[in-house]
Amino acid sequence: MPAARIASWVAQSDQTFYARAFTPLITLWYLIFQRLNPNHTLSAVQEDARSGGADRLSPGDKKLSKKLRSEATTSYSDARQRLPLDFCERVLRHSATHTHNSVEVPLRFGLKLGLLDGSTLRCRPFGDLSKEFPPHRPGNCKKPPYWCLARVVGLICQATGVVVGTALGNLHTSEQALSAQLLAQHCWAGWLLAADRNFGVYFVARALTAASGHALLRLTEARARKLAASAGRRLKPGLDTPIQWTPTRQDKCPPNLEPTPVAGRLLAVRIHRRGHRSLTLYLFTTLTTALECPADALVQVYAVHWEVEVCFRYIKAQMELGFLECHSANMLRKEWLAGLIAYNLIRWLMSAAAAVAKIPVRWLSFSRARELLLGWCLRHANRSNRSGNWQHLLERIAKARLPQRTKARPAKPRALRHLAVQVPKLEGSRAAARKVMDQNRSKS
Repeated sequence: MPAARIASWVAQSDQTFYARAFTPLITLWYLIFQRLNPNHTLSAVQEDARSGGADRLSPGDKKLSKKLRSEATTSYSDARQRLPLDFCERVLRHSATHTHNSVEVPLRFGLKLGLLDGSTLRCRPFGDLSKEFPPHRPGNCKKPPYWCLARVVGLICQATGVVVGTALGNLHTSEQALSAQLLAQHCWAGWLLAADRNFGVYFVARALTAASGHALLRLTEARARKLAASAGRRLKPGLDTPIQWTPTRQDKCPPNLEPTPVAGRLLAVRIHRRGHRSLTLYLFTTLTTALECPADALVQVYAVHWEVEVCFRYIKAQMELGFLECHSANMLRKEWLAGLIAYNLIRWLMSAAAAVAKIPVRWLSFSRARELLLGWCLRHANRSNRSGNWQHLLERIAKARLPQRTKARPAKPRALRHLAVQVPKLEGSRAAARKVMDQNRSKS
């Protein structure tokens, strides 16, 4: 990413920046470094900065390691809060675009395949987080909830695994509404987006067509039956008919859009899998040409939708974005975007290594690629000649492959090992628990 482009994005923001030790470029790098490093604390950033980890990014003759005199992390913490949120969104979008421009992405029906899905992340109720992301209280919960929950929706490229776009909100905002916000951010011409039954509604189909993209949505049987009845057809396996998805009274339309019909095809395909129960798959697609896009080929495309779950597992488990230690809602959004930028950086590196070795990206180990990238950054941060070492890094990542299992795994019992925990479970607030503890001590 050219430094001049970052400077232009900073100049376009509403905030005014003047000369500081932590420039926007250095702050962006350390936001990424926090997610690459197993230690995500601000003190780890301060230690790396004082040891010269970002001296090559410092403007002028005086390096960052010479400017930092204190052991406090206040300067970096303030720099993170000053960084504009839209700046992080632009960097995330640029990282995905740069990956697609650097690597030859295989196409499906002449389109890039994107996988749309949602998840949740949690945080502690600090600052305004409890107002922006209120805790979720189930109906059968008698105790007050503690954790604040945020709902996220991500669009992931199936070929490279990079996050192309994301939207974040509270639990009162549905995944369908968040997906409409995501689709309204950019033009999605040249993309085929696949999603499961949760997104198989008119709301998402209308938002996607308004963004110039193509849809491959799985439908529930009840919704597919209504669509088939509106076209005067009977819903049965083998059905492949063109339809006009006209919204009913129950269907909602995205804001600022007219509830016009969405042209497409309704598919009903019977799936037989060895070792599994047979099922009927109901799909809606805006690819109206049956000869160029047959039903069997569309089913094969939708069959890879499960890979989005693996990507979210890497994001939440490997990048540790499922739980964020933030004290404000604005910082939570920045941490989420910075984590996705770091995730895209690893995915871009894996795509480059896979292109050199001429193997699929999914064969490579994500955790090992992250470890090798972090080690390379720490070893070669201040070296001038790094091209040879970079090629060696790509070769090592290309060799870090996942095991190819030739036979099915044996069945394992779904059970948890018992852990003998001597510390009782904390219920309620710490102040109330401390009061009870003091009362018990006074009685004894």
